[in-house]
Amino acid sequence: MTNVKGKWALITGASRGVGYHIALFMAEHGCNLILHSRSISHTEKVIEEVKARGVKAYAVQAELSDINAVNRMLDEIEEKGTHVDILFNNAAVQIAYRQEYFKTPVEDFTQSFIINTIAPAMICYRLIPKMVQKGFGRVINTTSGIKDEPEQAGYSASKAALDKFTKDLGSRLEGSNVMINLADPGWCRTDLGGPHAPNSVESSIPGMCVGAFLDDKKSGRWISAQDFTGMTLEEAVKKAQSIEL
Repeated sequence: MTNVKGKWALITGASRGVGYHIALFMAEHGCNLILHSRSISHTEKVIEEVKARGVKAYAVQAELSDINAVNRMLDEIEEKGTHVDILFNNAAVQIAYRQEYFKTPVEDFTQSFIINTIAPAMICYRLIPKMVQKGFGRVINTTSGIKDEPEQAGYSASKAALDKFTKDLGSRLEGSNVMINLADPGWCRTDLGGPHAPNSVESSIPGMCVGAFLDDKKSGRWISAQDFTGMTLEEAVKKAQSIEL
């Protein structure tokens, strides 16, 4: 099992929901954190909480629909001299629920793809080559098990595209100590999932984090976080490494 103590992780969408709980879990295991949100002020609380666990942390901001802003965020991280060892592409947007799905506007697709697919891909392209150069890296892209929901076509299609991107890129990393995998939190009670979702956000841990701790040099897994609820990290790692690719 990989030891993340002293490593640096970038978590997008870290101010609330699943990203917030990823941050707390990683801090508890000694991982230093770069916490992204749309505004620095949104992560003030979580910065205090993770630092109280004895790790280093700082906040960055970017509107993920603006790729220039994403690049500025990555430039800032480089300027600080931080090498990102672990990337959680967690942030996402669900634009709308269209009961009249045949009238879905093009903006549902364009906005969803920029934030949910293109921004994570661009972050991967900036950070993974440096991971390869250093000989270590873990990337966990947050996906979704959504299906048969034409009412949410922009969201579901953008997540399917992220899946394809992840698996294809993973084929080039296979056998190296840089691994990229997918993690699905399940339908959780978050701002995105809504108040009537069947799962608490806490139930997505440790499943959403387990990809950072794997060490078998295999990429392209789909990790369903709800299958790991209540497990110890050691149990979760063993189960995740048994997933057939």
